[in-house]
Amino acid sequence: MKKRNLTIMVICLLVVAGTFFYLYRAEMKDAATKLGILKGVTEGKQVTGSQQGGGTPTVEHQHGAVAPLAVTKTESQPANQAEETPTVEIPTDKQQLIGVRTVQAAIRPLNRVIRTVGRIEYDERKLGTANTKIEGWIEKLHVDYTGRYVQRGEPLAEIYSPELVATQQEFLNILRWAGQSQSVKDERTAMLLVKDAQTMLEAAKERLRLWDISDEQIKKIETTGKPIRTLTIYSPVSGYVLQKMAVQGMRVMPGEKLFDVVDLSSVWIVADIYEYELPLIKVGQTARISLSYFPGKEFSSKVDYVYPALASETRTAKVRFTIPNPGDELKPQMFTNVEIKINLGNRLAVPVEAVIDTGVRQIVYVDKGEGYFEPREVTTGLKVDELVEVTGGIKAGEKVASSANFLIDSEAQLKGVTALERKK
Repeated sequence: MKKRNLTIMVICLLVVAGTFFYLYRAEMKDAATKLGILKGVTEGKQVTGSQQGGGTPTVEHQHGAVAPLAVTKTESQPANQAEETPTVEIPTDKQQLIGVRTVQAAIRPLNRVIRTVGRIEYDERKLGTANTKIEGWIEKLHVDYTGRYVQRGEPLAEIYSPELVATQQEFLNILRWAGQSQSVKDERTAMLLVKDAQTMLEAAKERLRLWDISDEQIKKIETTGKPIRTLTIYSPVSGYVLQKMAVQGMRVMPGEKLFDVVDLSSVWIVADIYEYELPLIKVGQTARISLSYFPGKEFSSKVDYVYPALASETRTAKVRFTIPNPGDELKPQMFTNVEIKINLGNRLAVPVEAVIDTGVRQIVYVDKGEGYFEPREVTTGLKVDELVEVTGGIKAGEKVASSANFLIDSEAQLKGVTALERKK
């Protein structure tokens, strides 16, 4: 029984092995046929047989040798073949449907208008300060409130100074001594005394002048023979009292500021200009200035000065204008509207909507005619209102899509058409 079972198992194994061998041989034959190996060998044998039948020389194959593969010669393409220009086709009827419009790139005059807000400030060149050079006490105030208008040379306050009174008394004593020295009988001695007296007298006068005692006041002291009790402080300019630090009876020290007086016959307009607009601003450019407080009224001025510092918080720089202020209508800290028109000259430009900014490149679609559009990379410059300057990529006279170019770009993306990268 066991021997019979063993025989059956051996027979089954032989059947399975034979089946695998048959399938493997058939599969190899199919593969060889697909690769052309078996076909080449068969054709070689047939050709040899036909040549033998015709009595022509034959090529004998040694036993077990494989015939050589057939070689097909392919023409190589030139290495420097010109790259084709990518285009996308938009039929005319489809262009009308999606609203495609084209515009011609042209050289045209560009004018940039910068609009900003300014503030009225007093002209620092017309600001004056009244102070004293001696120590003393304010005995009388002629101007007792801030904002009052004063004329140049108008008295502001009177200061009593013991040191000043002592200096005037010394001056009077020298003046008397100079008069008595002339009565000396000895002529030579009298001349020496008069000369010394004159020298001391001039020194005393100069000291009084350095303390802001005018020549008229010195002459009055000489005439009356009495010292002036108080020193009068006068206004250095005509204008409004901007600050008043002086108080009745207050003690003052040398150099201490008592009054600030500013002339408002002309004022400054200080405007803020953004960082990216600064290269366009030059001294001498004309600006139009208007205020909401005076509707319909405009002032014209030119850029006086561009401040060198930049505000880190707002990223702006200050630009200054000077305008006359007749009637003192313009008050410091008023807000104004400033409009600066800048002529940029003639430049190649296209509408802003014609340029597609991908974040990396700027693309325009050039109309090549017959419904074909070429995506082309361009470099742009300044933007002025609805125009953008084109510095490279297209030439004057070429037509570009100015509307529905995003739809054209979508069609190009679907068809795998992209702009060629411009050579730097």
